[in-house]
Amino acid sequence: MSAATELRDILTEGDELTIVCHNNPDPDCLASALALGRIAADAGIDERRILYSGDISHQQNRALVNLLEIELQEFDADIVRDREPGSLLAFVDHAVPGVNNHVPDGTLVDVVIDHHPTDDIEAGFQDHRDDVGATATILTEYVRELDTELDDQLATALLFAIRRETLGFLRGATAAEYEAAGFLHGQADRDLLRKLSSPAVSSATVDAIADAIENRQVFGAVLLSNVGRTSERDALPQAADYLATLEGVGTTFVFGIVGDSIQLSGRTTDSRVNVGSVLHDAFDDAGSGGGHREMAGAEIPLGIFADYTSNDRHLVDIVEQVVTARLLAELNIDTDKGDTQENEAG
Repeated sequence: MSAATELRDILTEGDELTIVCHNNPDPDCLASALALGRIAADAGIDERRILYSGDISHQQNRALVNLLEIELQEFDADIVRDREPGSLLAFVDHAVPGVNNHVPDGTLVDVVIDHHPTDDIEAGFQDHRDDVGATATILTEYVRELDTELDDQLATALLFAIRRETLGFLRGATAAEYEAAGFLHGQADRDLLRKLSSPAVSSATVDAIADAIENRQVFGAVLLSNVGRTSERDALPQAADYLATLEGVGTTFVFGIVGDSIQLSGRTTDSRVNVGSVLHDAFDDAGSGGGHREMAGAEIPLGIFADYTSNDRHLVDIVEQVVTARLLAELNIDTDKGDTQENEAG
């Protein structure tokens, strides 16, 4: 039995479906949730909801939700906790309760579909493929095999998600992404794809990227930078992507204070570096971190950092010192031995 058929059989046994996105969902997560909802509708589930936590702050994420009219609800723990028999719970683009989501540890999950490197997945149905470039690729395969109706909205969402997750098929793309894109291409709305690809950028995002450029420090082929405190969480991966294009740089980490937590984003084109492992090993004792070899993120509660000072500038300085020291230690970079080629912090 194929994964798509197994999934359909599980869904036909349910009366309602709650799809939980990971915190601050990106296009891959949102499009995958939309597709799973369509598959569930075909399986006879009339009551469906998509829940999310955090913010939809990246301009492309907001555009995806608004232009494609994806219906979302803010996460409600009661919905997850007080489920009746026949009420199914699904994760897309993440896999473990309490990890990058607000679902309580130990919660029974019925469906998990994910492409991130993850251990200890427990679910009634799981399709975990860390050898593909996007979760949307897996959902496209299901839509195709199950003959789910593919309208302009769904095709555009899935195609945009695959393109965005793989940076235009340049990062982590496999033959499966190209096959999925070929299937979706004819039905996708090209005008919407253009709008999604180049939405307006807020001044706060531009300011955060400018701060990352100004504060950069280069250690050999590794670049570290911070944006200080920002309201634009998604400016961090955008800054990391931009700084990764700097000549001579193979690995980039950008961090900043967002709300009551420290957020980090990592990128690499260096085959010797796994940024997912670096962030996990450097910060797992203090927060959560991980992802792919080429792209990853981490989140650390401010916690004790905030107890040191009420001065925001001092707080940023303390966070910069600690985060930088942990990253350099994990990367085995010893600045006392001359590993620092350039220090351009402003």
